[in-house]
Amino acid sequence: MAYDVIVIGAGHAGCEAALAAARMGCKTLLITLNLDYVALLPCNPAVGGPGKSHLVREVDALGGEIGLNTDKTFVQMRMLNTGKGPAVRALRAQVDKVLYQQEMLKTLQRQQNLDLKQGSVEKILISKDEVVGVQTQTGTIYKSRAVVLTTGTYLRGRIIIGENTYAGGPNSQRAPQGLAESLRDLGFELMRFKTGTPPRVDRKSIDFSKMTEQPGDKEPLFFSYLSQKEQRPQLSCWLTHSNEQTHAVVRDNLHLSPLFSGEREGIGPRYCPSFEDKVVNFPGRRRHQIFLEPEGWDTDEYYVQGMYTSLPEDIQLEALRTIPGMEDVHIIRTGYGIEYDALVPAQLDSTLQTKEIKGFFTAGQINGTSGYEEAAAQGILAGINAALIVHECEPLVLKRSEAYIGVLVDDLITKGVREPYRILTSRAEYRLLLRQDNADLRLTEIGRKVGLVSDERYRIFSEKIKQMEEEGKWLRETRVTPSSMVQEYLAAKGSAPLKRGMSLEEILKRPEITYSDLFVLAGQERDISPEVAEELEVQIKYAGYLQKQEAHIARMAKLENKRIPENIDYDQLTGLSREAQEKLKRVLPNTLGQASRIPGVTPADISVLWVDLEQRRRAKA
Repeated sequence: MAYDVIVIGAGHAGCEAALAAARMGCKTLLITLNLDYVALLPCNPAVGGPGKSHLVREVDALGGEIGLNTDKTFVQMRMLNTGKGPAVRALRAQVDKVLYQQEMLKTLQRQQNLDLKQGSVEKILISKDEVVGVQTQTGTIYKSRAVVLTTGTYLRGRIIIGENTYAGGPNSQRAPQGLAESLRDLGFELMRFKTGTPPRVDRKSIDFSKMTEQPGDKEPLFFSYLSQKEQRPQLSCWLTHSNEQTHAVVRDNLHLSPLFSGEREGIGPRYCPSFEDKVVNFPGRRRHQIFLEPEGWDTDEYYVQGMYTSLPEDIQLEALRTIPGMEDVHIIRTGYGIEYDALVPAQLDSTLQTKEIKGFFTAGQINGTSGYEEAAAQGILAGINAALIVHECEPLVLKRSEAYIGVLVDDLITKGVREPYRILTSRAEYRLLLRQDNADLRLTEIGRKVGLVSDERYRIFSEKIKQMEEEGKWLRETRVTPSSMVQEYLAAKGSAPLKRGMSLEEILKRPEITYSDLFVLAGQERDISPEVAEELEVQIKYAGYLQKQEAHIARMAKLENKRIPENIDYDQLTGLSREAQEKLKRVLPNTLGQASRIPGVTPADISVLWVDLEQRRRAKA
């Protein structure tokens, strides 16, 4: 059977890739090991957090599904970093693990142009450096013009619990073996990474009276710009701490941990370390935070956040029972480590297409990332570009100045990864421009242009733009005079009195004044959505900083727009350092801007490249 696009794997990257391709009019096949585990949340059933919530909002703005599905299924929603600036504020949701899978499966099944198939792909089929299809374990061949590979942590997966190891994927699933060999046969370089998950424990065996409750926010919060803003019941999370006794149990049994016994091949994530790593690397810390997080409405399972471990099961239980509130705890699922194969991402271009094989894309944890959000972001980008190849259209490349997705992809293909990559707000040099609240303003038009944003989504977006324009005009044209009422109100807010009449826009620039204060000062209420008010308030209060970042982007545009020819011979460029030659040949950057971000390429090397490109331009002219 022939398809336009085939997506391998139905995790968070695969779901977004398949939905994007199908919604853009491509006949699409989504093939996965087990249809009962579509959109599985094998680690923490949570979505969002610093940097990650920005990705979710961006996927949603482009027309993706992770934000909508999270809003349908969350059991708790909180806004993090509310005491900090708007660039780092972040939504985080705890979701119902089973309900999340069910809702995503429904969405996939209802999607036009999309077929689902259970099976194991063992071989990528190539002809003349172009992908032509895939072959399954049963020998069945499916033809296609584009393939998106999203195998997550399954590729040659190996489960590790203490001294016991066995082949397998997350949640006791099987792990494909032949596909890794197919990739190596095609010349791809693979690396070995590791991740892990903590034990799940029985709610009935937890004494919550010894813990601190962490409730969700009372204000209705949602990821998707399409979701109805309404109050929903929520479940609480709970905070406790490890102690010296817990740490002693771990130290006494380090010889049984594969992290320290030499049994581990893969490199683990820096920002989600195992509990063993915490005890060894931070010997001065007397305690570590442990969060008990519910896995859903209809289950007694609680996720022990902060207790990632691959120690033997009896040692896990012994350590848990030293923690306040968990003295009689019962483990439902044992924590484990998992090693898997990942692709060296320098072999990809900015569209997530492999450089050597046309029409072959990879997305998600196979590219060396960690996290559902990073996977979904790559998935939608790969799915869009797979569809654009089929339609013979220009590819979509998101810049670092446009989206966190652009930061994520650029980091992967230029800087590479030494451990599973996690998005952080600190990785984005333009993070004040790339806030989670304005993702729709940045990306909805792009999603509409490629054909992924629906009419309904675009109607809601257009109404928001119209309201922002009307409110902006009201703020500029409405003036407040220094009346006694105004002066008293400003004094109560700790704000300086007016010396003359001022526009509401000028008054809103004051740090202590909020948008709702303007209604009092102007003596009128406005029917304005909280999202529009937030967006305008940020734009006005941070106007100076935003202008500086926009000016920096304009200055960098010379580098970002300076294309590097594909046939350039870096070995012939005298003046380049040997390290720069090696790194440039490995990454093959498309622009000078991308070349400048490659570790080991210095400003002097960029100057040499600039001169060479200018000489080429003049010679051609």
